[in-house]
Amino acid sequence: MSEIKIILEKNSKEVIIKNPVQDKKDDPEFFDDLRKSGANPMPLSAPFGERIKLSIFGDSHGKKIGFFLDGIPKDVKISKKEIQDEADKRRSVSGLSTARQEADEIHIISGIENGKTTGGKIRIEIFNMSTHSKSYENIRLTPRPGHADFTARAKYASVFDYRGGGFASGRMTACMVAAGAIAKKILKERGVEICAYTKQVGKVALKKELNFSEIKKNAYSNLVRCPDKTIAEKMVQEIEMAKSKKDSIGGIVECVINGLPVGLGEPLFNSAESVLSHAMFSIPAVKGIEFGAGFHAVAMRGSEHNDPFYINKNRNIKTKTNNSGGILGGITNSMPVIFRLAIKPTASIGIEQDTVNIKTLKNEKITISGRHDPCIVIRVPPVAEALSALVMLDLWKRK
Repeated sequence: MSEIKIILEKNSKEVIIKNPVQDKKDDPEFFDDLRKSGANPMPLSAPFGERIKLSIFGDSHGKKIGFFLDGIPKDVKISKKEIQDEADKRRSVSGLSTARQEADEIHIISGIENGKTTGGKIRIEIFNMSTHSKSYENIRLTPRPGHADFTARAKYASVFDYRGGGFASGRMTACMVAAGAIAKKILKERGVEICAYTKQVGKVALKKELNFSEIKKNAYSNLVRCPDKTIAEKMVQEIEMAKSKKDSIGGIVECVINGLPVGLGEPLFNSAESVLSHAMFSIPAVKGIEFGAGFHAVAMRGSEHNDPFYINKNRNIKTKTNNSGGILGGITNSMPVIFRLAIKPTASIGIEQDTVNIKTLKNEKITISGRHDPCIVIRVPPVAEALSALVMLDLWKRK
């Protein structure tokens, strides 16, 4: 299998195992035993991207997580603080999200020196400092409904660490945000800005249209990442209601990419929508994506959906509307790229649920303990921004 590797770390030494699940039938708990011995086996993902390549390693409850970022040119000015500021946007800092409050301090291992990129592969690590792994012992043989516990253990055996969701955990998005900070810095110097925000939580939705300046100014002014104060307060109530019932709730995140040139995207299979969608579905809990008018387009006539062209005062070609979401034929058209993500309710809930025991093959009941987000939606905006930046920078280098 070439989809995943293992970086085996012990006594400050690393060994890469290229095919870690080849003997899973003979010893399916091999890596669980290694963890108990003090070793730190870290799954390493296959790279995402063609010119800008991101690979992520580690587990939710391992000693650390991190990433390799390849393809960033030399002499890009980027400080540790700039990366840390982006990473901090994703952290849990309130009762509206998980009680697991990690510092998420980034450690630059290579690729950045004296505030500039070296042109080599960037490696950054984040230590897991607040793990309560004992609360996961009771789910080792009883997979949680809605989680990757069942499918990932069936496919990867003990390469998948069941504690905290392993490499399928939302914890891994911390790496995405830190990597995206570098791409965002490069794009900003080219006049591109990205902002995502919470558009809906449960039945509470922000229905009025906001311009980019309003979104940029207010999106991060509150805990739920909604640029409208009144709607934000209602979203808080919606989350607290679900939490009080030991349940969870989903929602919608909208992302706007402003300032892109005409011509990014490589149809057919690497169109702007294709690659963005690929990236967004790498965020745990994302279950849908739509661009521009999205699914509303099915009720529109062509005369309503088509975006008429015009010449603006700067003699540039623009469209009067943006039902296409800034992309035509898989290629950016210089209008803002706009897409929305459907985020499912957090799978870990305190209500008793049906499951099975994978060893005895008997039906069982499960009540999930531990620390979990009642609404993961409010932590998705910085992740969507980061992956959007990585995608657009990669497509720019292919242009």
